[in-house]
Amino acid sequence: MHEESWRTMIPDYSKYQTIMEDYENLQPAPVGTLQDRLSDAVRRFTAIELQPRVLRITAPDNKVYRDYVIELLAKYDVENKKKKSQQVDSEEQINNKNQNAESTVIIAGENVTELSLFGAVYPPSEDGKISKAQVKHGLVHQANNGYLVLSVTSILSNPALWPRLKSVLMNGELEWQAASHKTLYPLPVPEKLNLKLVVMGDRYLMGEFDNGEPDFTSGFSMYSEFEQDLIISEQSLPSYLAYVKAIINKAGLPDLADANAINVLLATGARHAEDQTRVPLCPIWHQGLISEAAIDADGHTITAENLKSSLKARHYRESYLPERAIEDIHHGQVVIDCKGEQIGQVNALTVIDVQGHPVSYGEPARISCVVHFGDGDISDVERKADLGGNIHAKGMMIMQAFVSAALNLDQALPFSASIVFEQSYCEVDGDSASLAELCTLVSALAMQPINQQVAITGAVDQFGRVQAVGGINEKIEGFYKVCVHRGLTGTQGIILPKTNLSHLCLNEDVLEAIKSGQFHIWAVENVDEAIPLIMGKALRGEDDDNDTILARIAMRIDAFHHGDEPNDVSWLSIIRSWFVQH
Repeated sequence: MHEESWRTMIPDYSKYQTIMEDYENLQPAPVGTLQDRLSDAVRRFTAIELQPRVLRITAPDNKVYRDYVIELLAKYDVENKKKKSQQVDSEEQINNKNQNAESTVIIAGENVTELSLFGAVYPPSEDGKISKAQVKHGLVHQANNGYLVLSVTSILSNPALWPRLKSVLMNGELEWQAASHKTLYPLPVPEKLNLKLVVMGDRYLMGEFDNGEPDFTSGFSMYSEFEQDLIISEQSLPSYLAYVKAIINKAGLPDLADANAINVLLATGARHAEDQTRVPLCPIWHQGLISEAAIDADGHTITAENLKSSLKARHYRESYLPERAIEDIHHGQVVIDCKGEQIGQVNALTVIDVQGHPVSYGEPARISCVVHFGDGDISDVERKADLGGNIHAKGMMIMQAFVSAALNLDQALPFSASIVFEQSYCEVDGDSASLAELCTLVSALAMQPINQQVAITGAVDQFGRVQAVGGINEKIEGFYKVCVHRGLTGTQGIILPKTNLSHLCLNEDVLEAIKSGQFHIWAVENVDEAIPLIMGKALRGEDDDNDTILARIAMRIDAFHHGDEPNDVSWLSIIRSWFVQH
């Protein structure tokens, strides 16, 4: 338990300086770089002649990713054909085989229909100008002796396509169907086809596809996926920079100017991946970031300032809703205290997702708890009002289990409690507030005030360990904005899980405040470290230590069982006595 230095709040790439400075000498990476699993799957898929006939790839469903897979298919198909061609004897045969190896049939289909996929047989014309049935070929015919690349969405949106397509893949022939059933006319004999299928889609839709096809587990298909991030190291960084250069060259964008620009790119990627050690691999993400920075570069190479300027412009475009939410706090419409102390009230940190808004944003939420005489029931108001999700309910029950175990009671707690997210009017889910909820509960039971200048986030387990949560950067920045508006006191800050430190990539305003000692970050591993920071007293101590939170709760329970409470709540005894007498 200690205050963290500002240096831990951002990624440190200084040890990679030499690699970044050599960026200019790097060659653009060939297709398949940094996608070893996907590349190996495609290589094996193109080399196999019999089964499997289907390759399922989990990846975003758009043209950029489909083109990437098509390039991989073409690359490995040509390599495999050249290997096979080397098995013949004569030089003339080798030349012929090499010529054939250069041609790879790959057909991509999007929004396919039964007609566009399988074709059909049209009847002779009524005026007699066309005397026999006409055959119109579909995508499966165009992909004969090659590969057909389809979106999983096109299959799921028209499930009747799959049984017929599966039959073509397994049996190697297509039975023709008439385009019109109004007239009887002869159909051609089934056409022999030899093709393989590549199906691409996101994980959810691919799961739906898998559920409807039991043969996928019997060797009928292979599986792979496009990996979405990469751990940065001295070995992987050169490949990543070559991958970035390939994306830039393919899109016709200005190149990165120097190591400073690369540093900003890496830090932006780390924030996007929510991990200081990782960067995203999404080509669309890179294209979007570098394309906008190219506007500020005005035809020149892209500098660090160009990237920062484009990021600020993006933040400004997307900031209306987050700023509007913070204004409600500033104007007192939403009550958030960031000064003083309160019993049974804490500032938790939340991440807000709004449909139609491109990014999540953080804002503090006031959690309060009140206790009263009862049977030990701890009421989750959000759950009872059907505003709490299942994960939130699970976090609440885990928190209650820890408190019960820590108190080590030989009978039920003589108090009931009610915990609520104040001024929350939408569903609350996730367990990231369970540490904050625990603090409000023990504060209300012990009647020990909580420092409102410190906000808290983290999930707890039944042993009191504090676990990592998501959206940590947005949460910190949301509370910081409220503190800045009210005035920084030098003692405000955030308590967060120690395991979240590697996820931090804070903006420059927060970093400057931390550097100057106006804002603080404390990382904790368990509840025992968090309680003293926010309440000024230890959670527990030696058996004879009466100045701990648990000792104060035990004294209150003991006073209740002996017919009275401490002076703070003596009026409750008066009311109870009145009811007994009457």
